[in-house]
Amino acid sequence: MEYLIVCTVALLASGLTFFSGFGLGTILMPVLALFFPVPIAIAATAIVHFANNLFKLALVGRSANRDVLIRFGVPAVVAALIGAWLLSYASVLPVITKYQFWGKAHEVTVIKLIIGIIIVVFSCLELIPRIANMAIDKKYMPWGGLLSGFFGGLSGNQGALRSMFLIKAGLDKEEFISTGVVTAVMVDIARLLVYGIGIVTVQFQVVSDMKWLILAATVSAFAGAFLGRELLKKITLRTVQAVVGVMLILLGVALSIGLV
Repeated sequence: MEYLIVCTVALLASGLTFFSGFGLGTILMPVLALFFPVPIAIAATAIVHFANNLFKLALVGRSANRDVLIRFGVPAVVAALIGAWLLSYASVLPVITKYQFWGKAHEVTVIKLIIGIIIVVFSCLELIPRIANMAIDKKYMPWGGLLSGFFGGLSGNQGALRSMFLIKAGLDKEEFISTGVVTAVMVDIARLLVYGIGIVTVQFQVVSDMKWLILAATVSAFAGAFLGRELLKKITLRTVQAVVGVMLILLGVALSIGLV
């Protein structure tokens, strides 16, 4: 049963990452945590997430917009290093409230609440046609990169903010997806350099008893990425914008109430 559920989620979540702020890890980790202890679920998700990002990079990385990568991606990497460094201090921020949902404990924190509110507000504006058709001058891209990279390093929730800025960068749909993938890999590498080295050295020990499930989930994520790329060819940029907006709103609400 765990193979069926985990592989299905990996396939669908990987496909969704082409169009939304939802990251594969955001969706997959809670599902793995249903079957395994949280530390093992986190380590296993890290393997699948990074491997899938590299696969997506091979699939669509060639269409990345170099100018946006410089203006947006480079500041994102710098901010990710800072955010990752500050991660150790995030635990001192007060928990606003705790509650139980579906038998699991959830916490509403200051960081998640702020990020969630920002995402919901800007995503709602994104769905208003007059605002959606406005283009953000590229001179503002570095600020978007700093914001996205910082929260990516701090909390891992980089995808939503990244999509929120890149969708307004005047890119076509191939450039939008490709630039987002390349930026995600850049930020992943940056934050792993700061706080991921310890995980890398022990992850194969803690997940050795579930290596076949990890392999199956990785292959499923690859399939989802491939299907997502094929679907991308058949839809318009406005469809991508609408899907991104709706998914970001859902993610913002989930973050605000502590579900993710």
